[in-house]
Amino acid sequence: TRFIRTKPSRLVLPSSASTPPDILISSLFHYKFETMSTSRAPLTYSILSLENAQSTNAIMSHYADSDLFIKLSKSEGDLILTRDQEDATKLQVGIDYAKEKGVIDKDYVPEKYITVDVLGKSPDEVSDEILGYLEAGDDGKGSVIVICGLSGTGKGTTVAKISQKLKENEGKDVVCWSNGNIFRSVTLLAATWCEQNGDGSFDAEKALTKENLADFINMLSFGKFNGKFDTRINGLGLDLLVSEVQNTELKAPKVAKNIPTVAQVTQGEVIIFADKAIQLMGADGIFVLLEGREQTVDYVRTPHRFILTLSDESLIGKRRAAQRLMAGALKELKDGAEDGEVLTALDEQLAKMVEEVGN
Repeated sequence: TRFIRTKPSRLVLPSSASTPPDILISSLFHYKFETMSTSRAPLTYSILSLENAQSTNAIMSHYADSDLFIKLSKSEGDLILTRDQEDATKLQVGIDYAKEKGVIDKDYVPEKYITVDVLGKSPDEVSDEILGYLEAGDDGKGSVIVICGLSGTGKGTTVAKISQKLKENEGKDVVCWSNGNIFRSVTLLAATWCEQNGDGSFDAEKALTKENLADFINMLSFGKFNGKFDTRINGLGLDLLVSEVQNTELKAPKVAKNIPTVAQVTQGEVIIFADKAIQLMGADGIFVLLEGREQTVDYVRTPHRFILTLSDESLIGKRRAAQRLMAGALKELKDGAEDGEVLTALDEQLAKMVEEVGN
């Protein structure tokens, strides 16, 4: 149970009456007890099928007192935090290697980040808060906006909201930049080099020398091609535009299986390439949204840097647990399922996932 506030009222007591010691009476509001279940928003199929923050919030509210949900949330949260730490450690190895090679400045200091606590805020509220900082210094030109934060803090959702608002409300040109295709492009060149200088198998030791990596990066250029910004791959017999091959050649097996190896030794090169490309777009009046980890986005120059945080980190696991329950239940439900069917499907998914977690 909990207290809920009802309409304003004035409480008048007889002159002889006294306030019971265990009850606080307000002259402005009175309260009543009501069970949590009756105050929660209904978990309907229409809400679940939205597959957004409203859906996950409804699931978290429904299972607020569930020991099973708390167990699943803790497991999910621990996995996210562990993975984030592992990824950060691997990225730092790549950054340190780039500093040793002299690719990036070891004394580089990024601009200060602004911390945005997303606790209790909707995606619209978070994006509006970030855009408020930009409006204060808006000069009518493009901008580079960097968004960082732990997994589960809503980086992707926030970037999507900011993009939507800039496009629809202000008529801005917006690009959501990812370094992924640059890593894939370098990997394609390295794999092609191996095909031309060996038996076709990927030989990282021979292909990924400092000299070869410098050559591969020089085979990439960023600019306007066919009237729009794009990355061109031009070398080793290849002449491709990333936008035209990002779902074909750049996702071929010879690229996909070797990206981790290439990424480990090309962090610096890709960071420098990305910074130049992003600054070029910003100078052309485009708003560039860059989501990533601090170790890499630190090296993109911009005063608009934001870190999303959750002052209650337990919500990271709860959000992820709710997302998994939502996805699992929707696979089992038919369109327009009844409320009872929705709850049954969610309960079954919860029991199944908790069993997988174990003790």
